[in-house]
Amino acid sequence: MRVPVLTYHGVNIAGNDYRGNDHVAFAADLALIQRLGLRIVPLWQVVENALGLAAHDINRAVALSCDDGSDFDYHDLDHPTHGRQRSFYNALLDFCAAYGRDAQPRLHLTSFVIADPAARAQMDRTCLVGRGWMSEAWWRAAQASGLMAIENHSWDHNHPCLPDPGPHGLVRGDFHAVADEAQAEHEIAQAQAWLGQRLAPHRPSLFCYPFGHVNDFLRRDWLPRRGAAVGLCAAFGDGAEPVTADADRWNLPRYICGWHWKSPAELEAILRRDVGA
Repeated sequence: MRVPVLTYHGVNIAGNDYRGNDHVAFAADLALIQRLGLRIVPLWQVVENALGLAAHDINRAVALSCDDGSDFDYHDLDHPTHGRQRSFYNALLDFCAAYGRDAQPRLHLTSFVIADPAARAQMDRTCLVGRGWMSEAWWRAAQASGLMAIENHSWDHNHPCLPDPGPHGLVRGDFHAVADEAQAEHEIAQAQAWLGQRLAPHRPSLFCYPFGHVNDFLRRDWLPRRGAAVGLCAAFGDGAEPVTADADRWNLPRYICGWHWKSPAELEAILRRDVGA
């Protein structure tokens, strides 16, 4: 079992070329994966295989995820500088239209979203352009589409734009700082409960560490002890290697677009190395 998990950020729009725009990269990468003869599978199937809970066919497979849950994940939006942007969801539909649904019958994207509406509104005002582009209005439709899943990216990302210190003395801007029981309950368990209410009957089961910040308290103590009780079965970091059967379930690795690869050639090299494409 060697499955690379590729990760994108809908707000990464610094131009309209591959290197500066995750939406351009995402569409190009779908075509590359198809050209290499690889299969796209849902992230939850990779997790179930890694944990020995199922035996899905994931040979020569790739899984896809995106972080932060901006409206760019689902809706086409007019960026104030770089114009109309095709959403990740609509790029999936474009792929189906171009290649046929049977080309990738398990085509799927997991979106890790931030739960707290007040935090999302603050991020929208300070980090985007204040147009309400960190909403939750699209979550249920995305989940119901069969092409996307909504999962847990924490309560408020412990984002630096939020008041510092945060609840329980939380120092903002660093998820390593989530290092005691009260802080973990605030950031992870609270998000699980909120997302479960908003998405019922779907209940998130995967967590993704904001900033890719993984500390020993969460990875080795809180998540192994509390994860199952709050509905989580695995967590993802950014380890830049494929998920294997012996990977740490509370720190499963991913590759990040724009960091671990910056061009189709670099991604192709990763895929050929990891899955023998």
